[in-house]
Order: sequence, then C-alpha cells, then structure tokens
Amino acid sequence: MDSAVLSGRSLSRHFSVKGAAAPVEAVRDVTLEVAPGALTALVGPDGAGKTTLLRMAAGLLAPSGGSLSVLGVDVAARPQEVQDRISYMPQRFGLYEDLSVQENMDLYADLHGVPADVRRERFERLLHMTDLARFTSRPAGKLSGGMKQKLGLACTLVRLPELLLLDEPTVGVDPLSRRELWEIVRQLVEQERLSVIVSTSYMDEAERCQQVFVMHQGRLLAAGAPADLRSRAEGLSFTAVPRTGNSARTLQARLLDARDVVVDAVPEGGHVRFIRRPDASDGAVAQLLDGLPVNPVPARLEDGFMMLLRAAPPPPTLPTLPTSPTLPASPALTPPAASKPARAAGPAGGADSMIEVRDLVRKFGDFTAVASTSFSVARGEIFGLLGPNGAGKTTTFRMLCGLLPASSGFLQVAGVNLRHARAQARAKVGYVSQKFALYGNLTVRENLDFFGGAYGLYGQRLEQRTSQVLEEFQLGGQEHMPSGQLPGGFKQRLAMATGLLHEPEVLFLDEPTSGADPLARREFWRRITTLSEQGVTVVVTTHFMEEAEYCDRIVIQDAGKVLAIGTPREVRKQADDAGNMEDAFIRIVEQNRNGGAP
Repeated sequence: MDSAVLSGRSLSRHFSVKGAAAPVEAVRDVTLEVAPGALTALVGPDGAGKTTLLRMAAGLLAPSGGSLSVLGVDVAARPQEVQDRISYMPQRFGLYEDLSVQENMDLYADLHGVPADVRRERFERLLHMTDLARFTSRPAGKLSGGMKQKLGLACTLVRLPELLLLDEPTVGVDPLSRRELWEIVRQLVEQERLSVIVSTSYMDEAERCQQVFVMHQGRLLAAGAPADLRSRAEGLSFTAVPRTGNSARTLQARLLDARDVVVDAVPEGGHVRFIRRPDASDGAVAQLLDGLPVNPVPARLEDGFMMLLRAAPPPPTLPTLPTSPTLPASPALTPPAASKPARAAGPAGGADSMIEVRDLVRKFGDFTAVASTSFSVARGEIFGLLGPNGAGKTTTFRMLCGLLPASSGFLQVAGVNLRHARAQARAKVGYVSQKFALYGNLTVRENLDFFGGAYGLYGQRLEQRTSQVLEEFQLGGQEHMPSGQLPGGFKQRLAMATGLLHEPEVLFLDEPTSGADPLARREFWRRITTLSEQGVTVVVTTHFMEEAEYCDRIVIQDAGKVLAIGTPREVRKQADDAGNMEDAFIRIVEQNRNGGAP
C-alpha cells in the first residue's frame, strides 16, 4: 500500500542487557502497514515491543534489521525529516511543572517554530478541546493527572502533524479523564483526518480503532479490524452468576484455575464473564460450573485478545545470569503470608476490624484534601479506594500507610493509632506503589535485602523469606539482574515480593496494575485473591473499574468527600442500577459535580 503512513518489512530491534549472554529481541521480524486517516491500535502484553516499535517510528531508535518507512520516508536514513512531520507523546511526557499551562504550550510552540498567527488559532482550538482554557495560568505541577495528560496532548499538537503517535496516553488516568482524552482523539481523526497510532492496555480503547495490531514477544501475532479479532471468541463467551453469599472474585479464581476448560474469566457487574476453551467438552464445563446459571454473551475484543494470548507459546524467561542459582518454579500461587490463619472476608467493623477511620481530615494550608472521611475495613477484606484524579484518594491512602499525618480525626491500622505511633503501624503493613519503589541500579536480590532490612528482617529469617518470595513470585534465576532492566511485569512481581517480605497484616496497593495488560492483571489479582483468603487485609487504589469488582467493598471520593461506599453491587444500585462499575463511577461523580442532578 503506497499510501500507508507506516510500513515495516521484516523489522527487528534488539538490545544488549548487561550481564546477559545474548541480546534481548524487543521486536522480531515484524511486517505491517498502517492505513492513513484512521485510528490504529497497538496492543499486547508487557514486553511485547509496542513502545520499541513506536520509538522506531518516531526516529528515536534505529532498527537492527529490516526496513521502516513513515509517511513514505525511510526513517532510519532521514529521521529528522520524519520528526518534522509527526508528533509523538511518550508515556512520560515532559511537562515543565513550574511553568503554567500557557507557558508550557508557548514553549513547545517555540521549539517547533510555530508562527504567531498560526499558534493563536491552534491554541484556541486545543484549549477548547481539552477544556483547559480556564486553567491557562495554573502551574502544570498543580494539575490533576488527567489534566496533565490533556496538557501533554495539547503540547504535542501545537503544530498540526501528519501522524500522531501516542504511547499509553491514558495510563494512570481516571475513567472521566480517559473518556475526555478519547473524545479529543476522535475529533482529531474525524475533523482533521489525522492519522493516529496508539498503544494501549485498555481493550475497550482498542475496540474504538479501525485497525488493531496484536504484538507478543516482539512478534506480530495478529492484525485486523476489531470485529475480525472478536470473532475468534464468538460463541465461546458467557457469564456465570455466583451463588448467593459467594463472591464473583472467588468464582473467577476457580474458573481461572481450570485452564483445561476455561481460557479466561473476569468479574463483571456481579457476575463472572468467562471464555470456554473450544475443545472443552460440555460435560467438563457443566461439572466446573456445578449448576450455576450461565448465559451466552457477544464476544468483545478483549475475549479475542485473550484467545490469541492463551494460544501463543509461553513467554521466554529473562536471560539467566551465570552466577545466579536457579530455584524451582512455584507450583501454585501460594502467597508469602500463607502461614497466617485463613479467615473469610466479612463486613467491616467490630472487633475484627483492621482499619478504623473516623472523621479523617487532611488540610494543606487553606486547601482541604480530605474532608471528614469515615469507614472501617475487616481482616481479610479487599477494600477499594476510587475517585477521579485529584479526588483526595492518594492523600487518604498515604495517611492510611502512615506516610502522611492527619490534620484531625481518628485513624487506626492493625490495632495501632497512626496519630501517635506511625512507625509502629508501618511495621505491620506492606506497601506497593504505582511507580514500584525499586532501586533500578540494585539487583533483584539487593532490593530484597534492602527492603527486608527496612522491615527489620536480618540473618537467617531474611534469607528464608527471600528464598520463599523468589520462588513464589517466579523470580528464581534473576537474583543478579538489575531491577531497572526488568520488564514491567517482572518489576511488578518484585515490588509485590518486597512488600510482602515481612508478612504484613495489611497490604496497601497504589494503582498496582497501571499500564498492565489484561493477562498481567489476571495473574496479579489471582495472587491478591489468595492473600485475602489467607487473612491479609488489602486496600487498593485503581483506575481500572473492572478491578473494583474484585473488592468486597469500595469507596468513591471526589473533592475530598465520600460520595459512595458499599459493595460493588450496592454502589451500582446507587448509580441507578448501572450495568458496570465504570458507568456507575461516572454517574456518581458527575451527579455530585452537577449538584445532584443526573
């Protein structure tokens, strides 16, 4: 196709990894063509090669082999010519936080040489599209996460490119802001006929695209319109209704473990959506479901995606360094806290309450970030903190972890009053942050030693726990690999391992699956379900609304206030019986911002 905006032939790119015996192949023998004037998605598991492909398309990396042309130009031979005609928004777009919204846009317009008469009209349109016109004088560092992403997109578009490359533009963005960002992209494609290539972990985002490329282990696994990929799961997708008193999370875990019968399973609207294997017998399916009500549902892109990945060969292990002793792979998802007595999760409060929050307030000068918040969390419960960017949930989370003192109110975690003994409480909790607070220049083993010492583990006890978590999180053989060189999925495992080394009673997870693909999210939540069954209390923040369905109860905050609290079913009911949690979340937040009006 001569008019393709991007054309690759037998494209490859490898990287040398310090200490590894062979280079890592990030992109392997990829041939593809991207149609002009359309929205195209790159999807795939962590480490599939999506970002590497986009960086090569932007002229920031040279291919190791094959050819790549962008807008008809050989990007390896003439990268500057390509860069003059495209715009690229990486995952961590460089805003200047001390500069205002307007000053950031002026700076990028200066860098791209946009004439004054052109930039006036362009700024007006971009500020209108992003709804940032009211905030032009606000420093970028004072914007919420969603507003920062919209400003980054505006700065990327201060000149009108022929091709726009977006690398995970909605990672860490709440559902409201995510919807707004996609509306901007849709307008650009429809009104300006802009060609857009976006990498994304959200399959519902990829479903909006005209063309989808599925990558896996650096290779192109499949390509086509969303309908083509959905068809792989047509007739195989169903929902099952858990028995009264049983959680969707528990049923999902049972279905996921039956790999010879079920391809995938995920909680959704109080039910469990699952894909049966094409070769599974009706008898095996019936035995697994044990009389539960089952209904067929239309296939969606995520179903086709999971069918592709489950059929693909397992991912290769990371390069094993010669000095690393290899531990046997973990036979099951056994949590580090397995020695703790198992308890069923129940309603929060009472003598078995692990977290008590009453009239909690946090102010920063005249600004109230959290206003009179109250709730309790039971032992073994999974409790979700949800809210738009800037809603106050991160501040609440940091107070619960003992990282930030409360201005007023009562706060107790694991029987310790955090207003008087924060250090004592921290010894009973584990914490996994969104950015995975690992030391990139330290090896896997050195990170475990450091965090173990920080939690008071030494000598034989530290050695014992380190061996256990290396095995349980399947990190054996990678002990001497610098953590900064691990793929994101392995970093997530290591972060979980460091947070659970000391067998905490309460585990805090701050957007732990941000940017993770559906396959990695399933694996992660299977582990969390097991931890909960063993009596570990889990508090999680997330922008993936499907993950709220894993929680026993959730709270939705906005502008520092609690808008809703209860089980996922109760919250959906409060939102006029919304069919899924994302719709419920948007309705509740919008009604609050509209003064209660729907």
